[in-house]
Order: sequence, then structure tokens, then C-alpha cells
Amino acid sequence: MRDLIALTKPRITAMVLLTTAGGLWLAPGTVPPMIALAAVLGTSLVVSSANSLNCWMERDVDKHMARTRKRPLPDGRMDARVALWFGLVLGAFSVPLLALAVNPLTGLLAAIALASYVLVYTPMKQVSPAALLIGSVPGAMPPLMGWTAATGSLEAPGFVLFGILFLWQLPHFLAIAMFRESEYVKAGIRVMPAVRGHARTKLHAALYAGALVPVSLMLVPLGIAGTVYLVVVGLAGLLFAGLCVSGLRKEAGTRWARSVFFASLVYLPLLFAALAVDVAAR
Repeated sequence: MRDLIALTKPRITAMVLLTTAGGLWLAPGTVPPMIALAAVLGTSLVVSSANSLNCWMERDVDKHMARTRKRPLPDGRMDARVALWFGLVLGAFSVPLLALAVNPLTGLLAAIALASYVLVYTPMKQVSPAALLIGSVPGAMPPLMGWTAATGSLEAPGFVLFGILFLWQLPHFLAIAMFRESEYVKAGIRVMPAVRGHARTKLHAALYAGALVPVSLMLVPLGIAGTVYLVVVGLAGLLFAGLCVSGLRKEAGTRWARSVFFASLVYLPLLFAALAVDVAAR
């Protein structure tokens, strides 16, 4: 049971719970409890399916990386067929659950996220560093799915929540790719630092972090967030972008990349905390 849970990558699933619930909570109107529960459960199961199938597809690649070699499949603790069927069953259950118990639009978004992650992003990682852009789409889908679960429609605030998650992932994963570059190369994964160099990688991280500032603040004129969010997230965004820009110095390397990684882990929960405080205070 522990190994099956490990296939779902629980820390990623926990972030999905947070961001999906955020989209549900921020949407206007009152969401019936059963629909909210189905939305959060279904989205979590979709992500669990994607992660399990990713583990199955990359079981040989994971053997070459320190952070993944102890997963159930590369460590030989589980038959690969078990992981495959586990992922397929989760996907076969979760997408219809969202489509029927929540609404068809949310089910469609879930299907797009699952298919793009498993069928496009995962195999593309060994072909081009552009896979990061593809993989960031399903990674940013949960808050948009939370919004559509509550409203049944695609609206500007939902797209902004999607944009925040999309842009946040890029410097986050570029930083990981820099300080774990040798592992990715050994595993045959085409990450930007190895393919296009550190200078290009740091420039992209700075550009994405810079774009994150205005996109995150768009929730204010849309009426979703207020002063607390504006001050906290505005300042946090500028500091995070400044840290990424500081990497443009030639000597910035692994230590800088680790700093960006840890800063990104602080930034996202801080953003949602500020948003929660702001909305609750109204």
C-alpha cells in the first residue's frame, strides 16, 4: 500500500489539493459540498493517475537519478504491470467522476491534463527541453478546474490562477534542472542547462519570474484579491524575480539555483495564504 501511494507522488498531490480548493473557494457563489468534494477528489485522482503512469513509463530512467532510484519500480519492489493498471484504473475512474458528478467542462480539462502529461510531456522529456512548457500546462490546471467546478465556465480569474501556476513552475523546475543537471544527463533527459547552457537557463528563469509579478497581481483588478494580497504578493514577487535576475551574473551557479528552488517553495504557499487572509477579511 505504501508503494502504491508512493507512485502517486503524495507531495505533488497535496499541492493539487491546495490549488484546486483555492480555485473552488475563490469562485463566486456557493458550491454544494458534494460537488466540492467530487471536484477535489476527482482532480487528486487524475493527478495520481498521471504520476503513476509517469512512474511506469520512466521506471528505467529513474534508476539513474538519486532522488528517484528508490521509487517502487526502479527499486524492484513492485511489478511494472501493477503500476500500469493502477494508473489506468485511477484515470478511468477520475475523469468520468469529474464529468458526471461535477460538470463536463471540468471533466474535459482533466482529460486534457492527463493526456498531455502522460502522452506528450513524459516522452518529450528525452527529446527536447521544451517539454517543460508542455508539462507546466497540466501542472497549472488544478486551480482552473476548481474554478470551473464552481462556475461551470471558463472565466478570467480562472485563467489568471492557471497563469500563476504555469509561470511559477518554470523557474522552479529550471532551478532543479541546474543543480541536478548531471543526473538528468545520465538519465537521458534533455533539460535546458545541458542542451542550451546555463546562461540561457538563467535568462529564462528571470523572464518567467518577472512575468509572474504582473500576472499574479491581476487578481486585484478582477476583484478576487485586495490590499493584503497586493502588498504581500507584490513584494514577494519582486523579491523572487530579483533573486532570479541576480542569476544573470556569470558566476551564479548551483548555489543560486538552490536558492531559487527554495524561494519558489516559499512563494507559492505565501501567495495562497495571503489570498486566503484577504478573502476571509472581507
